[in-house]
Amino acid sequence: MRKLFLLLPTLFLLLGCKKQPDVDYSPLDQSGMFSTSLAELKKIKLNPAEITQLTNLKHAGASDDFCLALVKVARAHNHDFTSGDSAVSLSRAGYSDAQILEMAQADKIDILSSDAVMLKLMGLSNSTVQTVIQRREQGLPTLTSEQIGRLKNVAVSESKILELINQGLSDQQAEAQIKRLEATRNHAHTEFVHQRGRRSR
Repeated sequence: MRKLFLLLPTLFLLLGCKKQPDVDYSPLDQSGMFSTSLAELKKIKLNPAEITQLTNLKHAGASDDFCLALVKVARAHNHDFTSGDSAVSLSRAGYSDAQILEMAQADKIDILSSDAVMLKLMGLSNSTVQTVIQRREQGLPTLTSEQIGRLKNVAVSESKILELINQGLSDQQAEAQIKRLEATRNHAHTEFVHQRGRRSR
């Protein structure tokens, strides 16, 4: 019995050292990634989910350097790379690799991606979009894409929208401003118009 107790630690050690199954990097190889880039990723030791994200990114036309940079940023923030799909959406909306990488460096790429795409679809200028994104990366208060959309719906100019953004309004303050502008716009076309016509006898 005593010998059995002495052997148990050795058995647990052997089981713990059992070789883990190799991760399949062939999807990245087939996506067109260079062997040097693959070798670097193997050193980082990706998991299957990360390989899927990177493969989707490569199929969307991303460069090896961009893929590697995003993975390294994720590791620097102590988590797996999960932002491949977000990066693809941002790229298709017209964001540059540098802008996407900036969001990743702020560790907010997945949080910002949907709203960032909406801002582009609204037709805002690149400078205004960049202002909104940078404020969000820095954790500063700014208007949401939904709030900006409401302002555009009541024909508020982009310069006025940018002015409101730069004021750093809280959500409650922004809502109050937007409702006031909406009310002003809604009442602009409700003036009483005297109807002329024949009186009934």
